This record gives sequence, C-alpha cells and structure tokens, in this order.
Amino acid sequence: MSIAVIGAGKWGQAIHFAIQENFICKISSRKIRKIRNFVCLSEALECEYLIIALPAQIVRVWLKEKFVYKNQKILVAAKGIEKTTGAFLNDIYREFMPIENLAFLSGPSFATEVMKSLPTCVVVNSKNLKLADKFASFFPDFIKTYTSDDVIGAEICGAYKNVLAIASGICDGLELGNNARASLISRGLVEMRRFGKFFGAKDKTFLGLSGAGDLFLTASSKLSRNYRVGFSLANGKSLDEILEKLGEVAEGVFTTQAILELAKKHEIYTPIVNEVAFVLKGKSPKLSLKDLLS
Repeated sequence: MSIAVIGAGKWGQAIHFAIQENFICKISSRKIRKIRNFVCLSEALECEYLIIALPAQIVRVWLKEKFVYKNQKILVAAKGIEKTTGAFLNDIYREFMPIENLAFLSGPSFATEVMKSLPTCVVVNSKNLKLADKFASFFPDFIKTYTSDDVIGAEICGAYKNVLAIASGICDGLELGNNARASLISRGLVEMRRFGKFFGAKDKTFLGLSGAGDLFLTASSKLSRNYRVGFSLANGKSLDEILEKLGEVAEGVFTTQAILELAKKHEIYTPIVNEVAFVLKGKSPKLSLKDLLS
C-alpha cells in the first residue's frame, strides 16, 4: 500500500505528520521542502492513495496541468467553493476521476494542534463507504475518525464555516462580547443549514463534526486564518494588507463571493454572507453590523 500527500502547506504537513505515525507516507509540493519522505510529483502520483491538500481555487488548474489519473484513490483535504464558477470541489474532481474513487475530509482540525498530536475527531465522507473506511484507517489514535456518505453536506459546511469565521472575527475585533459572538455563530449555523439543504445536504451533518464542530472551532480562535482576517478588518486594516501579512490562503475570502453568487442565483437567504461580502469590498464593519441587526 502506497500513500502520498500532495501539497506541503501547514495542513498538508500536518496530515503527513499524522499518517506517518503508522504508515510510510510520501509528500510532494510545487516547492522542494526539507521534509521526511519528500518526493517529486511524478513519484507521488504513482501512489495508490493520494491525499490532496491544495487550496480550492487552484485545484482545477492543477488537475488539468499536473495530474495524471492512474486509478488512484483520492482524499480531498481542502475546503472551499470555486470563486469563478461556483463549483463545489466534488464537481471539479469528478471531471477527472469517478466518484467511487473520491473521499472528502472534514471536521475540527487546526494544523498546529495536529502537529502536536493533540486529540481531535474528523469525518471521511464518500459515496464509497469502503473507501471512506480505508482512508479513516490511515489516521493515528489521537485522531478519532468517523465516516459519512454526505459529501455535499460536508463540503458546504467546510466552505461556509470559513465565511462565518470572518464574521466572527469582525465581531470580536469590534469588542462586542461573548453574547454577540455566540448569537452570530448560532445564526450562522442556521444560515449554513438553509444553504446546504437547498443542495441536498443532510440535517445530521450540520449538527455533527463537519458542521457545528468545525464552525465552533474556526469561528472562535485566532488560530483560524479566516477569523484573523475578520478581526483585522474590524481594526481598520485593508484586505490587501491583511492577506499580505497572513502569508497563507484564507479560503473564506474567495468562498464568500462564490456563496453570494449561488445564493443570488437560487434565491437563498444568506444575510451574514451578504454582509461579509460587503465588508470585504470596503464597507464599514460597524455599519455592516448595524444593517445585519436590523
């Protein structure tokens, strides 16, 4: 059995670290890294099981230009919706391989804490539950794994929570208090469910690790890149300045626009996402909050 992680950002390295506790796991990325078992892309693509931890916005181009399908089994470890098309990740990957070979990782899991072997739980989602069980077996004891067949539900939760984390960061940046943040996150969960139900997601997904679990984590900690974006916006910094200082991809910035366009197209009520979009385009966070409360 051969396993490789594609993408050596913080999350890719964290997954690689975790799997190497029990298995030999290779890792590859565009830039050469001094990481144990680092290999070139062509060698990584020869592995039977691939865990792809590339940002959602570059996946389509990477698959077109770099990927060679050889019946590999894929675990997608990114979260987001393609900004330019509104396509979900499973739609993009299915253009290059059968759905039976695809699984999607979700749940509360900061890379920093995984690298410290701190306990958490994740969900492997796939229409092929045998494949989900297989990928779940790769993770070490400090990561408890569950499986689910609700691929679209897990995807929407993983993407939507990043936008809500920006909103939560704005809330804390404005020093509105714990009551306000709890109210925002609760209403955000309702909004996320409303959006997801339109696309066929299951109710239980929103109340589980993929939904509430990941949302509670991402929307309440400065370890979250998206939360830090919102916090900095509330403190008067420009988006360009924030992203430059961040030095990493804050997927919620791109996902906000994608969700906004989908919501308009299908007439789904998404007030929190709407206001986050306005703030990202320069609207005053205080004015945005006033409009949201009204």
